[in-house]
Amino acid sequence: MSERLRSQVCLITGSSGIGAATAELAGREGACVFVCSNAEADCARLSLELSRQGVPCGFCVADLRCSPGVTQAVQACLSRFSRIDALFNVAGISGRRLGDGPIHECTEEGWDTILETNLRSVFLMCRAVISQMLTQEPGADGLRGAVLNMASVLAFSPESRFFATHAYAASKSAIIGLSRAMASYYAPFKIRINALAPGLVRTPMSVRAQSDAQIGEYMKTKQALAEDLLEPEAVARAAVFLMSSDSASITGDVLTVDGGWTVTG
Repeated sequence: MSERLRSQVCLITGSSGIGAATAELAGREGACVFVCSNAEADCARLSLELSRQGVPCGFCVADLRCSPGVTQAVQACLSRFSRIDALFNVAGISGRRLGDGPIHECTEEGWDTILETNLRSVFLMCRAVISQMLTQEPGADGLRGAVLNMASVLAFSPESRFFATHAYAASKSAIIGLSRAMASYYAPFKIRINALAPGLVRTPMSVRAQSDAQIGEYMKTKQALAEDLLEPEAVARAAVFLMSSDSASITGDVLTVDGGWTVTG
């Protein structure tokens, strides 16, 4: 395998599902990997696995919804590796158990928690990491860094039968708007910003969908390429591409990884 991320420092929020799959693939591609999330056991387990594979790594357990937690995580990464070449904002939640749903049923708790976790954390991480990237000398590819934010197909391809979670869709739509605005502003500073929009992926966040036989049957045609939920590795491959110099001329893009969700009706 090539090492598209050789010696690049990748900061990844999230230590399970897509975050873990991306951390492992980035490590195999030569990256130094730093993981941060609020799940201590997952962080420690992932860091140990990366270390066993010979990947330079580190982790920080922090609440990324608040400035002190973000500062703690970013400073811990810098203390370990001195710079940040790529940030992948993966961490997020589905708030159905908190009352997310169709807007006339959505609770204030569900709305506030989803926006705080999915959007505020991205804002805070981008603010801190881009501030750092602006101080860095450009790398061998002439760029100061890359930021990748996690969106969702639900931001622009709604599904009303099984996935009417309007606070979640709002948070992911906002991430796309934020990513495009940042991409425009920071391109002259040689910082790239893109977003990923996955379909339904087999992760801890999608346990409800995984256990629903009707959704499983629906995915056979909705995500026709996979005829199932997607595996985290499918999204991780796209993430590594967008963090690497292979995508050095790409910014302001939203890459859809959905097994056909958006084109199957």
